[in-house]
Amino acid sequence: MTTHQPWYKILYVQVLIAIVLGVLLGWLAPDIATNPWINFLGRAFVKLIKMAIAPIIFCTIVSGIAHIQEAKSVGRVGLKALVYFELVSSVALLIGIVVGMLWRPGAGFSAQITADQAEQAKCYAETAAKLDPVDYILHIIPDSVVGAFVSSPEAGACGHGPQIFQIGDILQVLFFAVLFGFALMRMGERAHALRGLIDDAAQAMFTVIGIIMKAAPLGAFGAMAYTIGKFGPSALGNLLNLLLTFYATSALFVLIVLGAIARVAGFSILSFLRFIKDELLIVLGTSSSESALPSLMAKLERLGCSKQVVGLVVPLGYSFNLDGTNIYMTLATLFIAQALHIDLSIGQLVTILLVAMLTSKGASGVTGAGFVVLAGTLAAADARLVPGLAIVFGVDKFMSEVRALTNITGNGVATVVVSWWEGELDREKMRAAFAEMDDADAMELATPAP
Repeated sequence: MTTHQPWYKILYVQVLIAIVLGVLLGWLAPDIATNPWINFLGRAFVKLIKMAIAPIIFCTIVSGIAHIQEAKSVGRVGLKALVYFELVSSVALLIGIVVGMLWRPGAGFSAQITADQAEQAKCYAETAAKLDPVDYILHIIPDSVVGAFVSSPEAGACGHGPQIFQIGDILQVLFFAVLFGFALMRMGERAHALRGLIDDAAQAMFTVIGIIMKAAPLGAFGAMAYTIGKFGPSALGNLLNLLLTFYATSALFVLIVLGAIARVAGFSILSFLRFIKDELLIVLGTSSSESALPSLMAKLERLGCSKQVVGLVVPLGYSFNLDGTNIYMTLATLFIAQALHIDLSIGQLVTILLVAMLTSKGASGVTGAGFVVLAGTLAAADARLVPGLAIVFGVDKFMSEVRALTNITGNGVATVVVSWWEGELDREKMRAAFAEMDDADAMELATPAP
């Protein structure tokens, strides 16, 4: 007999209530909401999740590779993932440009940039200039094996600046894990005991994540209360047109573009969104897609994706498949140009598109990284646009949440699609997962809490 769980014990319900309470506290009592201990709740939860990301990725990838027979299948999965990433990322960039040109959210906006804002914009532009492509690629190779697991990001100096190379640390773990997995594969039966140990370690780490997720409501409450308390409804009101345009564009991208891709792969985007609703609410509360990475990987395996595909595609996607960030960069660039009354030529629009394709690969799920790559895109397109960073700085935090939501959804869909493309998607497992979700939702609505 199925045991019914009271509604107030369901994780996504708890997180949703926490987000609402956080918004109310930030709006009605900003002095309390901006207390460092309130901010601590959100930051501590994200740090707890990040603590477990590296070992989970390592164990998952090593286990997936070590248990396969053909080495070439790993390269095939990676190549298919990169092809998919580039195609969908290009569509996201184009959508941002098209919406910006048609809707013109910056037209009629009165740009007033203070001296402090101008200095902040200059700082971000200088930070973006340090993102040399060669250095970024070299950073993927860790200085030592231990160094791949030790987070040492270069924090921005622009106030509470973003962490530039955080996703590079994930790629370092990915790089070493692939090598280690191939080594175990070549060892054959001699590595049997070590493979079993790594499998057990992976299960243990997912159990750790399950424990940490109990604190998700507190993390979402603290992060949302602090955000609303610090930046406030006034920041939202000043740039409401840009915010609503970006929200609507991201929603349409998920429902139409990703929805069409999901339909081709044989599943419903709405069912998928409901399946990962816990992860989406956690991302909404913390505005970091990294906070839901481990639990997303576990759910994708439950949905029928193979461990090998999940282990390779999800970490790669966090650096190469940032759909929300792509939409944001092109849309925000056009908004700034319109607000500053700078007419961009066709050549400059093409430059924005090409540069954004490259700079977006340096953005991560960490809050604020999208703002740095936006600075790099503006500087490459037209130096006159750089001061316009100050215009969107006040509401970037609110847009980062939607960026993160779109990014994690895009990476989840990408993993299912690559699994289907590779012929490793278990349809029966997917149907059972969706059916179980529907039954659980129906029972929650029909059965009163004791």
